[in-house]
Amino acid sequence: MNVMEPQGLKDRVALVTGGSSGIGKASSLAFAEAGAKVVIADENTVGGEKIVCQIKESGGEALFVRVDVSQTKEVEMLIQQIIKKYGRLDCAHNNAGIEGDIAKTNECSEENWDKVINTNLKSIWLCMKYEIPEMVRQKYGVIVNTSSVYGLVGSERGMPAYVASKHGIIGLTKTAALEYAKSGIRINTVCAGAVDTPFRDRLVNKTQGRYEDSERYPIGRIAEPREVAEAVTWLCSDAASFITGSTIVIDGGLTAR
Repeated sequence: MNVMEPQGLKDRVALVTGGSSGIGKASSLAFAEAGAKVVIADENTVGGEKIVCQIKESGGEALFVRVDVSQTKEVEMLIQQIIKKYGRLDCAHNNAGIEGDIAKTNECSEENWDKVINTNLKSIWLCMKYEIPEMVRQKYGVIVNTSSVYGLVGSERGMPAYVASKHGIIGLTKTAALEYAKSGIRINTVCAGAVDTPFRDRLVNKTQGRYEDSERYPIGRIAEPREVAEAVTWLCSDAASFITGSTIVIDGGLTAR
């Protein structure tokens, strides 16, 4: 077996937030292909239910839960619903996020700042707050949080809240990984560059085509969602059993310069 294949995911229960499109959709499908039972959490009911149908038609098992991951009670109820149905939670890909408005630091509105930080960073903390106790109880669990290359570098495109949120995810992940390393829980971050998703399409429109064109990438193209999803499922698999507190960069060499 290829060491990069997601070993040991069959019949495990995997949660994907923001799972109805883009990286989350690819991650949901990748978990299902590896034999996991997938819980797709998103505000987009139509998109989420569509992915559930796709997984079931392929012989897999999936559940959609509509949730706003920036709201405490909704996240708490999400985890309770997973435990009620499956009795456990083995893997979580905390992936939901938004780009927010494009505006320089002094032009960023307080409303935009709060919305982006709550959706991108607070949501990661809330998800882990309720995921971790279940994983501690069962003495096993893997969490992968989605950051970005903008969690590693700054941006001159006018995205202060987004960049701050993505930097924060990396620090939060490292701290939680250290706190629960001896509890059988591994927690890592993935940082992707531009990925061919609706998220990127929105940024291209908002920045008049200036956002992350393929020429900026040493590899000569942007990523496909599945390329990020494969890293996520690998991190959740037994093949990555000694990896925790790490930041996996998937950016075609962009930040190597």
